[in-house]
Amino acid sequence: MQSLRGVQNAKKHLEPPVLAQPDITKPFDVYCDASGSGLGCVLMQEGRVIAYASCQLRKHEVNYPTHDLELLAVVYALKKWRHYLLSNTCHIYTDHKSLKYIFTQPELNMRQRRWLELIKDYDLEVHYHPGKANVVADALSRKAHCNFIEARPTVRVLCCEIGDIEMPTALEAELYNLVLEPTIKDQIIAAQKQDKGMAHIRDEIDDKKKACFKLDEEGVLWFKNRLVVPKDMELRKKILDEAHTSMFTLHPGSNKMYQDLKQKFWWTRMKREIAKYVSECDVCQRVKADHLKPAGMLQPLAVPAWKWEDIHMDFIVGLPRTQKGYDSIWVIIDRFTKSAHFIPVKTTYRAKQYAELYISRIVSLHGVPLTITSDRGSFVFVTLPGAITNRSGNQLNSRFGIPSSNERPS
Repeated sequence: MQSLRGVQNAKKHLEPPVLAQPDITKPFDVYCDASGSGLGCVLMQEGRVIAYASCQLRKHEVNYPTHDLELLAVVYALKKWRHYLLSNTCHIYTDHKSLKYIFTQPELNMRQRRWLELIKDYDLEVHYHPGKANVVADALSRKAHCNFIEARPTVRVLCCEIGDIEMPTALEAELYNLVLEPTIKDQIIAAQKQDKGMAHIRDEIDDKKKACFKLDEEGVLWFKNRLVVPKDMELRKKILDEAHTSMFTLHPGSNKMYQDLKQKFWWTRMKREIAKYVSECDVCQRVKADHLKPAGMLQPLAVPAWKWEDIHMDFIVGLPRTQKGYDSIWVIIDRFTKSAHFIPVKTTYRAKQYAELYISRIVSLHGVPLTITSDRGSFVFVTLPGAITNRSGNQLNSRFGIPSSNERPS
């Protein structure tokens, strides 16, 4: 009877949730998830768990966008169970829907391209699995790898030695310190009572000059249905930090951050301060995505055939004013011989005056050029050729060059 009971107890221990043995002739299912602190994945086959895996994010991986983090969880699972998945069919389940189209995505960054080369070695299909259903992998990705407490028995060597020499010892005592910190709302209400500007608004409310402000039964100042924040820069910074760098916000943009904060708080120049705060955020500046289309192919200029047929012009601005009122230099260069003319001009000159100078100083010596290149935008591209054409009666071709940070004299 005892041996029979032992066999029955052993069977109980071999029932689920014991991990199953893999069958390499059948396809595998991999459930992946990522969070702000780690990665988690589960290897399953026919509804039975074969293995679990999780890891903590590295310092540089914390800055990855959500799409890259979810893809990193897939790569981590493929590397972890490479000996099972490399030659078999596997189905990847993730709660990030865009990963379904990773193989047909037209634009990939260098990191995604490197990972895609590894993923293409496997026979896999990516499926969308809602986050609420992906419970196990989500729990593994949020597993605390470092936040633990180690408890050890207290070594009472000193007390024992004192007891051996029969000295009186004090009884053991434990000291606890509980500190209660007020919430942000309580801090704002306390700051309103000390701020002079809030007192001035209260006086105007009593005189019915501020219809948009109101006081509740506790004397708290509101702007419509939004709590008024006094001019306390430390308190405002705490509100901005909570709305931008906390684990629940994940560094939103200035517009999103303003839309979230304006539902509960109000202060003067609120939108401007939020935009300045986001622009000074180091994390946002380092991981800011580029939403511009890639630049096209370079278009080199044709090699000039003869002198003063193709010219380039630019302006040197911001110079000290001379006795005759000149504060800028108009530089005109021949692209063939590299010879140049430096003509003093004023920032108040218009297109007509530049055309007269061009005809008297350039055309009279070298004739009318075939092309003009410059980085001065519409002034050289439209305005100046039109004025020269009106003065000389000849047609000119102009084209843009490389943009410049300086502006044409106005």
